[in-house]
Amino acid sequence: MRELKRKVYDLRKDVLSMIYKAKTGHIGGDFSVIDILSVLYLKQMNISTENMDDPNRDYFVMSKGHSMEAYYAVLAEKGFLDREKVINEFSSFGSKLIGHPNNKLPGIEMNSGSLGHGLPVCVGIALAAKKDKRSSRVYTVMGDGELAEGSVWEGFMAGGQFALDNLCAIIDRNGLQISGCTEDVMGQENLEERIKAFRWHVIQVDGNDVEALDKAFEEAKGTKGMPTCIIANTVKGFGGGPIMEKKAEWHHKVPNEEEYALITFELDKRKEDVCNE
Repeated sequence: MRELKRKVYDLRKDVLSMIYKAKTGHIGGDFSVIDILSVLYLKQMNISTENMDDPNRDYFVMSKGHSMEAYYAVLAEKGFLDREKVINEFSSFGSKLIGHPNNKLPGIEMNSGSLGHGLPVCVGIALAAKKDKRSSRVYTVMGDGELAEGSVWEGFMAGGQFALDNLCAIIDRNGLQISGCTEDVMGQENLEERIKAFRWHVIQVDGNDVEALDKAFEEAKGTKGMPTCIIANTVKGFGGGPIMEKKAEWHHKVPNEEEYALITFELDKRKEDVCNE
C-alpha cells in the first residue's frame, strides 16, 4: 500500500508531462480522480492484458471521459499502453491517444465523454453478467458535475430495481466543474440520501486516500442485494499544491513553464512525505 501511495504521485507527474507537452487536457479532474483509478486498476479489479477476452473479467467505464489523461497514465502502468507514447503522443496529429476514451486502444471498453452515459451502460453490463451467471464486477467513475444529467438518475433507478450487487458507481466529488462550483451550477445537496432512495448502498470516503478507497471497494464487494455507490470526496487538482488545488480554472488549464516546475516540486515533496511516514 505504501508503494501505491507513492505511485499515485508518479502517475500525476506523467499526467502533468502529457498535458504540458500536448498543450491541452483536463488536469484538475485528472489529479482528483487518479487515486480512484489507481486503486481500481492496480489493486482491486480482475482485469489485465491477459484476460481482456475473458467474459468473467471485471469491466470499467470512464464516464467522466475528459479526465482521460489520468486514465491513460494508469492504463500504461497496468501494461495496456506504452508509457513513453502516452506522454509524447497524447493529442498529437494522427494519434489514437485522443482527449477522450477511445476503444480502438487496448484496455478501453467503450468511447465516452458525452456525460451521463457511463452509469446506464454499466447497468446493462452488470445485468447481463447477472443473467449469464458470470463473476464479473462492473465499475464506472462519474464527475459530480455529471450528476446534472437525467440519464444518471435513470441508471441509479434501474441499478436499484435489479439489485445489481455486482455494480459499483464512483462519484469524483471534487465540488468544481468547468463553470465553477458544482453547487452553484446544479446543487447536489443530500446526495447520499437521494442515492439511497434508489435502493443503493452508499459509502462516503476520502477519495484521495488510497487506503480508505481500498477499504470502500472491499465493502462494496461484500455488499449483497443492492449496488454500491462510493461518494469519493476529492480535491480538484489534488497534489498540485496551492497554485492549483480547489481552483476551477484548472479544469482544463495548461501549465506554463514556471507552473510546471512548481507542480513538479510539490508532487516530489508529497511523494517524499509518503516515504518518511
